[in-house]
Amino acid sequence: MFELLFILALLILGFVVGGAIERRHYTEIRQREKLTLHLPMMNLGCHQPLPEAQASEMFVGSVVVSTDYFKTFIAGLGNLVGGNLVTYESLIDRGRREAILRMKEQAIAWGATQLINVRFETANIGGQSSSNGLVAIEVMAYGTAIRESANSQ
Repeated sequence: MFELLFILALLILGFVVGGAIERRHYTEIRQREKLTLHLPMMNLGCHQPLPEAQASEMFVGSVVVSTDYFKTFIAGLGNLVGGNLVTYESLIDRGRREAILRMKEQAIAWGATQLINVRFETANIGGQSSSNGLVAIEVMAYGTAIRESANSQ
């Protein structure tokens, strides 16, 4: 009986605290995204000319995001029947957006006027094969920042 109450308490704690942390993180992400809107990101095809640039440098934004106990439990139940794991979609979204922001903030500090050919990499940390129950992902965004030459402005 004690174990059941303990698990229930962890679920409630994960739901309340995890939800609050996630909402606070989304609020912070939205605020920081507004501050970086002036730096455009674009992907160029192999037949498109590269923009004139005075300087270029590669920047990387990386983040590790973990899910709370409640979402891990609900995803485990959803895994029994298959289908979309909606509880993990916000985990991926937060990781992707945070990685982009970290990359853009570094590029802005360097003086970039554009980011081109942005790519993503993800890695699973923990997961269902993990004995400690940790469910976390690493998301890395990387791209080439350029400072436009005086001739192109």
